[in-house]
Amino acid sequence: MRQFLSPSKLSPKDCGMTVATASGAKQGGPGAGPQRAGPRTAAPQSGFAPWKDPAKSPIVRFENVTKKFDDFAAVKTVTLDIFEREFFALLGPSGCGKSTLLRMLAGFERPTEGRTIVAGQDITDLPPYERPVNMMFQSYALFPHMTVEGNIGFGLRQEGMAKDKIAARVDEAMAMLELRPFAKRKPNQLSGGQQQRVALARAIAKKPRIVLLDEPLGALDKKLRQQAQFELMRIQETTGTTFIIVTHDQEEAMTVASRIAVMDKGELVQVATPGDIYENPKTRYIAGFIGDVNVFEGKVSAVSDGCVEIDANDGYKFKTRSSEPVAVGQQVWLALRPEKIRIAHEQPASPINAIPGKVEDIGYLGSISHYHVRTAPGERVTALRANAAHAVERTINWDENVWLDWPVDAGVVLTR
Repeated sequence: MRQFLSPSKLSPKDCGMTVATASGAKQGGPGAGPQRAGPRTAAPQSGFAPWKDPAKSPIVRFENVTKKFDDFAAVKTVTLDIFEREFFALLGPSGCGKSTLLRMLAGFERPTEGRTIVAGQDITDLPPYERPVNMMFQSYALFPHMTVEGNIGFGLRQEGMAKDKIAARVDEAMAMLELRPFAKRKPNQLSGGQQQRVALARAIAKKPRIVLLDEPLGALDKKLRQQAQFELMRIQETTGTTFIIVTHDQEEAMTVASRIAVMDKGELVQVATPGDIYENPKTRYIAGFIGDVNVFEGKVSAVSDGCVEIDANDGYKFKTRSSEPVAVGQQVWLALRPEKIRIAHEQPASPINAIPGKVEDIGYLGSISHYHVRTAPGERVTALRANAAHAVERTINWDENVWLDWPVDAGVVLTR
């Protein structure tokens, strides 16, 4: 008889799970960085989750949207809701359709099929200048002959706003992005980070309901990009504007977004909060695309006490939770994040979730070290260990025999 395990029946108590994490492992997924003094007002952990409220209407809705270029479908039957005040990320590799989806919302592309709806209005056929959105391009697209204040006020002048109101609006935007000292400078007199702020100020000066960001930080170096990410979050929270960002950078999406839509080959493969996508990926593709992951293939040997037991193809036995129903004999994959794995010289007491191996490579990254361990069957497993002590010497070194193990609640079972 086929046994099925319902996710609703899973609990740490039933499974004998422990909430302990891997000893010495760095916690948090990609994008972990400086912590804010308080929760983000537009972040799920603050209670902001309008997508869970059936009474809430989305500010943006893509309804069965498809975009074809000749015979090539860049976007395939996408239905997606985005809510007011969200910082929403469209994430995926190059060519997955994320920028095309954003350009359809901006009005630069028209869907081959489907509708684009903003605040209850069908805007599918509206030209870009009639849409309540502003777009910030990757290249920033600043006018080289205009000053900072001239660039910021350009859209307002095009709308015919009164000069005194333009001056007040431009000054407000410059103050928000700390650009007043550069008001009379031209783009070639600014750093890359300053140009980025000018482009963003121009986008928000018109006070649109939605700001679209197409790879806005791609031209910045890593440290400046990280600073700019938190600056974007601050501005989005200050203005209360809905931000929609396109990025191929997983850490960037994990840092700024309230929710992430992961795309692949023109399709949405998962839409969820950063935490849900990292901890509960739905497929091997998502598990591998968001952060580092170890994947073990095997078959379900038992389902009992709220746990799934797996006989791995390499001969090891694993025990873990399941995010969806599974059957005895079913082929599955165990996804395990490197920071969940303990690495030590001593053999664990239990043979379950324990693998011996030899250290093949060590990557020292300051706060953490990456250990690449080669197992007897030839698999390469990555484990992370926090460098908590103020010392360069390692207790575990190259070519040493080690054991890897992890708690029962550390892995995620995937069926595809």
